[in-house]
Amino acid sequence: MAAPGRRTAMLFRAVLGVRQLGPDAARGWVTGLSSLLDCQRRCVSCFAGAAFSGPRLASASRRYGQSSALDRFLGLSQPDSSLTSHPPAVSIHRDEQDLLLVHRPDMPENPRVLRVVLLGAPNAGKSTLSNQLLGRKVFPVSKKVHTTRCQALGIITEKEAQVILLDTPGLISPVKQKRHHLELSLLEDPWKSMESADMVVVLVDVSDKWTRNQLSPQVLQCLTQFSQVPSILVMNKVDCLKQKSILLELTAALTEGVVNGKKLKMREAVRSQAGTHCPGPAAKGPNSQSVGGPQKIGWPHFQEIFMLSALSQEDVKILKQYLLAQARPGPWEFHSGVLTSQTPEEICANTIREKLLEHLPQEIPYNVQQRTVVWEEGPSGELVIEQKLLVPKESHVKILIGPKGHLISQIAQEVGRDLMDIFLCDVRLRLSVKLLK
Repeated sequence: MAAPGRRTAMLFRAVLGVRQLGPDAARGWVTGLSSLLDCQRRCVSCFAGAAFSGPRLASASRRYGQSSALDRFLGLSQPDSSLTSHPPAVSIHRDEQDLLLVHRPDMPENPRVLRVVLLGAPNAGKSTLSNQLLGRKVFPVSKKVHTTRCQALGIITEKEAQVILLDTPGLISPVKQKRHHLELSLLEDPWKSMESADMVVVLVDVSDKWTRNQLSPQVLQCLTQFSQVPSILVMNKVDCLKQKSILLELTAALTEGVVNGKKLKMREAVRSQAGTHCPGPAAKGPNSQSVGGPQKIGWPHFQEIFMLSALSQEDVKILKQYLLAQARPGPWEFHSGVLTSQTPEEICANTIREKLLEHLPQEIPYNVQQRTVVWEEGPSGELVIEQKLLVPKESHVKILIGPKGHLISQIAQEVGRDLMDIFLCDVRLRLSVKLLK
């Protein structure tokens, strides 16, 4: 195999040759150039027993994304974007990500945009649904509550439409915020998001028999205060229900029997199975009369109802196409290469915290402090990360490390796999556990 420097020189000369020979002769270079790019695969490596690495890339398309400038320069044929959609990767360099965020959007002639706020109780599945809609896991997901600690943006761009998802923390009451010493952002961010929303998606976990029968007072209060913003109801985790007839009762309760301004007919609800879209009757204007009061358990102003499992790509695709169709004429806010507003360091920290919540019992993961010591690009283009996990008790140190270091190693490997999918590069991650002094 050729040395790295020689391969780079060969690749450079190949590109020059394509430029000099013109588009017809360029296609003759594609096979040879692809083989050169294939040579840049990497083998699995380990770092301090707590790292994960794997194949990085095999083509220019995977490195730079579909329809990349390099692919167009080489004259490579592009797949029909209407048939395949590949979300962009996130840069491992913060300055590149920041530059892309402020870059002038590459809008088509007739751009459309929609700002969508996801509201729901803690652990309703908002981040899972956001990740599925985006096509890449950029938001932390855990079975424990308050995984999302602050507002983050996700951007879906397809053809002329751009949908901006505002993944908010679960709505909580001021009493809970004070009682559990939670960040003020958990209380304020959902309300701030509503001020710029074009549509509200209210997510309800229908598998939770304790909360599914009514919308939380915080959700109802938010909907009432911003009643001019169109809203839709998404009943999530319907695959967990053994008796689908429960969906009829829940639909009637959560909508007060009214969708799009007219009484909901039960036969319409019966026809709506998991993963299908329940169109409401004739549309009603946004200036509907607000309904409030503590006695209310539902919202009679939802425009549409969706019943789905956020883990099902087919189910989510229906909702995604609906959101794209609702985009209104207006300028894009982001370049099409932007997938999220988060920095790469924030994505990494959130991913590690997600795994801590998954693997550690009770309150332990909430008391872990994270400090990034190393964040750099390695000699072969891999991302090298070293992070310290600081815990307040010696007993927590032992629990987090696990027997013979197995738990901390497992966490590092799981984080590495997730980060590879986000950044599309090899990741070498080292986690160390220290007692907080």
